[in-house]
Amino acid sequence: MKKTISIIKMMKAMLPVLALILTCHSAHAEDNMTWDKTFPLSNKVIHEKVSYPNRYGITLSADMYLPKGIDKSKKYPALVVGTPYGGVKEQGAGIYAQTMAERGFVTIVFDESYNGESGGEPRHISSPEIFAEDFSAGVDFLGTRLFVDRNRIGAIGVCGSSGFALKAAQVDRRIKAVATASMYDMSRLNRNGWQDSMTDEERNKKLDDLGEQRWKDFESGAPMLPGGFPSEAVGSIPEGLDPISSEFWEYYAMPRGHHPRSHGPFTATSDMAFMNFPLLNYIDTISPRPILFIMGEKAHSRYFTEDAYKMAKEPKELVIVPGARHIDLYDRVDLIPFDKLEDFFTKELK
Repeated sequence: MKKTISIIKMMKAMLPVLALILTCHSAHAEDNMTWDKTFPLSNKVIHEKVSYPNRYGITLSADMYLPKGIDKSKKYPALVVGTPYGGVKEQGAGIYAQTMAERGFVTIVFDESYNGESGGEPRHISSPEIFAEDFSAGVDFLGTRLFVDRNRIGAIGVCGSSGFALKAAQVDRRIKAVATASMYDMSRLNRNGWQDSMTDEERNKKLDDLGEQRWKDFESGAPMLPGGFPSEAVGSIPEGLDPISSEFWEYYAMPRGHHPRSHGPFTATSDMAFMNFPLLNYIDTISPRPILFIMGEKAHSRYFTEDAYKMAKEPKELVIVPGARHIDLYDRVDLIPFDKLEDFFTKELK
């Protein structure tokens, strides 16, 4: 009896400590769920942070958006959404995921391996094969949710992730439909230069320089990472920037789209893989699964979308958004054709 009383007294004495521990745990969980996006949370969705591995064992971090009135006893169509090249899930790609969830789809938007909140070391590596794999890992995750119909999963790529979504779909037939917006073919850009202007001599010089950089990276024990966008949002575009760099600066470095985890450039030697790994060489094999290509009328990147559209087989569709620049299809909800995206995926994931 005395032993029981002693235990009760000890437990009472520990209550303040337990309360403090629980308070700290609760605060930590709340901190983890703090809204840190460049866009407001919709009252029409449920947001959850999720994580899952890709086949390389790298843990990916993603935001999952569910329709507010979801009935988890039913099966829903789902979408995997990829970010612009160098972007993170808290920016424009998250707008796509959230908006499509408002329209009845289960969606995830993820940070690529080695970037954002996802795992992988060293940081800021870029890999065409692994970034394509990350889309398939998203399909793995979605297709194992009890409320997702694994036969109705599609993908949306924005900017650089358009190429990765298409690359994944070329071999992953679980992806039943693909949409791209403001597409960049990063393999073509790295191997051929802007608008295919790189000469053989220039390409060989670049490869020689990258080979030398590999030795430097090996000796230093870390890959060289070029300078990126500022850690804090700035109010103006620096003088002397070319038009394309100015456009990206407007989005990534200024309040419009700035996020501290969106560094911009990748490790220098990442370019070698892209020069050796074409993204769209089997795009024709996606058929008869459909592709929706979306580009801005005034986008500097138009030629990537136009050429990919020509290479793809039916069924395919090209939508040109009047007056839109490349970055406008990141976040301009008044310009992004969400009605078209909804109609496309509703039809193709039926």
